[in-house]
Order: sequence, then structure tokens, then C-alpha cells
Amino acid sequence: MDVKGKTALITGGASGIGFAYAVELLRNGVAHVAILDLANSNGNEAVKKLEKEFGKGKAIFLVCDVTNAQQLEDGFAKAVKEFGGLDIVINNAGIMDDLRWELEISINYTALVRGTLLGMKHMGIDNGGKGGTIVNVSSIVGVIPLIIFPVYCGTKHAVIGLTRSFGQPYYYEKTKVRVVAICPSITNTQLMTEAEGRTVKGTPYTALPEKQRAEPLQSVENVARGLLHILRVAENGTSWLVEKEQKPAELVIPDIPVTRG
Repeated sequence: MDVKGKTALITGGASGIGFAYAVELLRNGVAHVAILDLANSNGNEAVKKLEKEFGKGKAIFLVCDVTNAQQLEDGFAKAVKEFGGLDIVINNAGIMDDLRWELEISINYTALVRGTLLGMKHMGIDNGGKGGTIVNVSSIVGVIPLIIFPVYCGTKHAVIGLTRSFGQPYYYEKTKVRVVAICPSITNTQLMTEAEGRTVKGTPYTALPEKQRAEPLQSVENVARGLLHILRVAENGTSWLVEKEQKPAELVIPDIPVTRG
């Protein structure tokens, strides 16, 4: 995909990686970005920053709690009405808090499923759209276990399974909507700085293997650059790891386990 002139919607886009996505997209020629986030997320300030750098009318903020189905549907509809359609949907909203595991599942997976379906609805050629790309935000822990956040880890595994399934030729031939996943490694965000202690059993951070504890945090800017690369080259249904200030690498996930009885 050449992102120039395209329109994008980002859930959880008022701060952190989501805001970095908006900056990188506009910097590379995206025409408009809709940021969907909570009322207390400083979304209006985020839009002011984007307009200061890229010009008036480049971004809009839509108040949306992604766990509220009606608000999410309304957010998509408003963005489509404002921009005349969508080309890119980034299902980015997420939390890392196993103490509130039901809410965590609602945000990290249930809302992402709904965002994927809404993206197909509004962009699919079978519904009057012109096709597009959905990027589902998973994590490096979508393919490895994580002792201190097992529920969070499970939601991210689910995102990859959903992406691979909707990324099958059947859906693309029907909708011309590509579905891919981005899997950042440990990133310097508020999500990480506030995460310690938020586990179901109170498992301490020191329970992590030493190698993982020593892993340096990558910048949100590197993840955003990774998103742009993925939009440009990723094949439908693929998942991409972004880590250590490096270019994204496609994850190779076998369809059938190697060890079968």
C-alpha cells in the first residue's frame, strides 16, 4: 500500500504507540487520521499537536470507549462520514492489567474483533467500499508465554489467531480488505511503566527470566516506522515482529505443529 492520500482510523490513538502511528502516517502523506479514545485521554490535545505539525483538518478526535459497541460503531461511522471513507484501520487500544482481566479481554480482544468486523464492513467492496488494510496490534507475547501477565498474553495470542484466520483468501476475495498484525516487543510506553504489580497472582517482575528483564525498551517511533513498513509490504494474514530499533521481521508460524503423534 502507498499510504499517500489515504485515510486512517486509530483506536487508542491519543497517546503512546497509537499517537506515534498517527504522526508517522501523516508524515508520510496520509490525508486524514481519526483518533478514537476515551474522553479523559487528552485526545483534543493530540489533535492540536498533529494539526500544528501537519496542518488544519488533518486529524479529528472522536470520544470512544471501545468496550461500548455502540460508541465504537458510531466512531467508525463518524470517521467515514467526515473523510468520505476509510483505507486503514488500526486496532490499537489495549491495557496490560491482569487484575482487571475481564476488562483486559474486553479491550484487547473483544473490541479488536468488533473493530476488525467494522473495518471490513466500511472498507469491504462487498459493502460499497474500495478495500483497505486492517492492522491488529498484538505483541511479542502473542507468540511466547509470559509468566507475569498470562491473561494479557492470551489476548495477544488470540489477536494473531484472529488475524491469520481473517487473512485467508476467502475473506480477501470477498472484501479486498487485507488483515495483518503488528507485534511490538517491549516498548517505552505508559502501558509498561504502569504495569508492574498488575497481575492475577501478584507475580513479581523478578519472576521474568533475566534475559527478558534486561531487554532494552524500544521507542514508540521505531514501532511507528515498523507500521509504515508493514503497510507497504505485508501480505494478507501475516504477523510482524518489531523490536530493538530494527526493521520489522515477518513471523513464521506453522499451520500444523511439527510434533504430531
